[in-house]
Amino acid sequence: MLKGISSIISPELLKILMEMGHGDELVIGDGNFPAASMSQRLVRADGHGVPALLDAILALFPLDTFVEKPVALMEVVPGDNFQPVIWEEYRKIIQRHEPFTDFEYVERFAFYDVAAKAELIIRTGETRIYGNALVRKGVVPSTGEWA
Repeated sequence: MLKGISSIISPELLKILMEMGHGDELVIGDGNFPAASMSQRLVRADGHGVPALLDAILALFPLDTFVEKPVALMEVVPGDNFQPVIWEEYRKIIQRHEPFTDFEYVERFAFYDVAAKAELIIRTGETRIYGNALVRKGVVPSTGEWA
């Protein structure tokens, strides 16, 4: 165990987050997301929901400030009248960690295409639908001056 790192961040997940660079993407998928069939790297987080993982990850992981919308969500399929309240939870979590304006909304199959290229997919036990989030990694600002 380490101080300051949430216990839901597994050693495997922490290692991959450290290896990721600026612009790399990760998907935190709900329990219905087809993670195993499309991931380059898969970390299982069964028993955890997306909001808890998003919060734990953003405590360590900077969002990409070089893109307008560093967090993407799978948009509601046309004709489905469901309104995902989980998205407001995501908004509040993100705003606690970094300045944030809005999400990018991506059509379902386009989201799958982007997710298949992501550096990492985390498969959660989240049961709420439309709970998938794609997050783009930013940079940690320098704490000193260049020599």
